[in-house]
Amino acid sequence: MTGLGLSAAAGLNAYIPLLVVGVLDRLTDTVTLPAEFGWLTNGWVLTLLAVLLAAEVVLDKIPAVDSVNDMVQTLVRPASGGAVFAATDAAGRLESSSFFQQHAWVGWVAGVVVALLVHLGKASVRPAVNAGTLGTGAPVVSTVEDSVSLGMSVLAILAPVVALIALLMFAYVALRLVRYAHRRRRRRRRNAVA
Repeated sequence: MTGLGLSAAAGLNAYIPLLVVGVLDRLTDTVTLPAEFGWLTNGWVLTLLAVLLAAEVVLDKIPAVDSVNDMVQTLVRPASGGAVFAATDAAGRLESSSFFQQHAWVGWVAGVVVALLVHLGKASVRPAVNAGTLGTGAPVVSTVEDSVSLGMSVLAILAPVVALIALLMFAYVALRLVRYAHRRRRRRRRNAVA
């Protein structure tokens, strides 16, 4: 559940869950990363992630730029989701089973798929929000997405069951928003033809 919550958070913002996991491992005993992910606690890596996060936060608030950023992030967010899923303490415990020792790639794939699905939902809703609000909604929606990513990251580590419930609620809301956007486009097409 921890890996799923962190992967979903990575689908909204690639850098927040990586930073949360890296900082918590470095400064607390709350997270214990497997040895192969020790690089996430390196000061230089954390600084780079913080710089990338700052750039992401700014770029995602600009209406025209956010769509370009989402295209670039189509590769970054799923990769981050795979890494953060595999790096979590929960994934480390799963790897001690014989199945996960022989199939370590399963955690990566699960994280990539979850992050990609969340990212695609986010990226498909964003143009409708920008068009419907003439761009004024971009900073608001982006701030909400970043807040949800941070909240989901912390919940996934401290209260994984709550994170799973939040993830299911998020999926429901995202599905409703995607359906709304599709209905709105169909209405526009019909009105343009008529």
